[in-house]
Amino acid sequence: MNKTRKPSLSLFQIWNMSFGFLGIQYGFGLQQANLSPIFRYHGASESELPILWLAGPITGLLIQPLVGAYSDRTWTRWGRRKPFFLFGALLGSLAVMMMPYVPYLWMVVGLFWILDASMNTAMEPYRALIGDKLNESQHRVGFSMQAFMVAGGQILAGLMPLILLGFGVSAETDGTSIPQIVKISFVIGVIAMLITMTWTALTTQEYPPEDLEAFEREHAGKNALTETVREIWTAVSEMPLVLRRIWWVKLFTWFGLPLMWQYLGLSIARHCFNAPTPQSPGFAEGTANAGLALTVMNITTVVMSLMMPAIVHRMGARATYAVCLSSAGAGFVGMLLADTVPEVLTCMVFVGIGWASIITVPFIMTAAAVPSSRNGVYMGLLNAFICLPQILCMLSIGFVYDSLLAGDPRNALVLCGICMWLGAIATLRIPQQPNTDSTSEDVFEAEATARTMTER
Repeated sequence: MNKTRKPSLSLFQIWNMSFGFLGIQYGFGLQQANLSPIFRYHGASESELPILWLAGPITGLLIQPLVGAYSDRTWTRWGRRKPFFLFGALLGSLAVMMMPYVPYLWMVVGLFWILDASMNTAMEPYRALIGDKLNESQHRVGFSMQAFMVAGGQILAGLMPLILLGFGVSAETDGTSIPQIVKISFVIGVIAMLITMTWTALTTQEYPPEDLEAFEREHAGKNALTETVREIWTAVSEMPLVLRRIWWVKLFTWFGLPLMWQYLGLSIARHCFNAPTPQSPGFAEGTANAGLALTVMNITTVVMSLMMPAIVHRMGARATYAVCLSSAGAGFVGMLLADTVPEVLTCMVFVGIGWASIITVPFIMTAAAVPSSRNGVYMGLLNAFICLPQILCMLSIGFVYDSLLAGDPRNALVLCGICMWLGAIATLRIPQQPNTDSTSEDVFEAEATARTMTER
């Protein structure tokens, strides 16, 4: 159905359609806060962690564009998007369920690849439901609801180990076994993913193409992979200068950002709980506080997202981007002085300000710089801008972790901060754009788009 004919949906229908994001983001939040400690429990050294996290950007780079292209060209009796996000959620929930219980590191790594491939299969088609189902007048509500569900899932996942600890669930470990607070958090994650995604599938019906025969003829004999590669190649050759300059900002920021997810919990355990290894008393409690730190970051991001239109209007997109990245850099470098959890949380407020710009401003700038007819392919290129620096980071950091970073996870966070500052400097090379006002809808749409790319 075309946009002018789509009926308006009730708030409850939009809530039903967005509810699955809560479960998906719970799964991503568990992964971000707990994966490095799980690797450590299974005997991985800190220098090996980046290479073990490689599944995220590789599956995101390869799977998201293809799944998006195939779902655009697909119609089944179950719908266009549902088969993809239901399959991804089901397979991902199985990986989440098994991850804390398998006995060997290679099994955890294998499940992580399955989990990330599954989540990337689910995320892009799920986000596309907004465009498929809602008329233009309701896009703001739809993207706002998605942003609310994303934040809720992330916060729930981040706090769950500490909530369980408060209810008396054991954090005991011999250094090789996964604590109960982590295991039960993952069980709850499986339940959340299955319930929320099933609820969305049962309560949301997709619109079929207006002319199914014409739709099938249009895509008959076309290979989604070939078409996607051809479209991307053309877009790269014709890329506007704004995007070419955004690439350099993304190179610095996304080279550094994986270090946050990989080393934040380990840094808190070492410097706030004096627990540098899984055998140290307090290691489980220390790493559990990574979820609290990421929660503070996400709450700050939500607040900043509400303020972002006014800030961009007053300062312009480029200056907003530079100032926010500088704030993130200060937060990460400030970790050098953070020896207590409250001090870490204070630093994460500054990081949250930067994260808000990372997941909104580049997408707003891109939308203003490219024709609306090519918005999709250039958003796909932003996905590559996010993935490639992460891959570079994960392939290289292990070689310098014990030397340049002195084998200290806090120094990895400081390196992340330096990357944020370099990214802020690189923003100054982005051409000034006309000061087109951004609305709350623009910000929430950018955030929903970014979450499908960055939460891996």
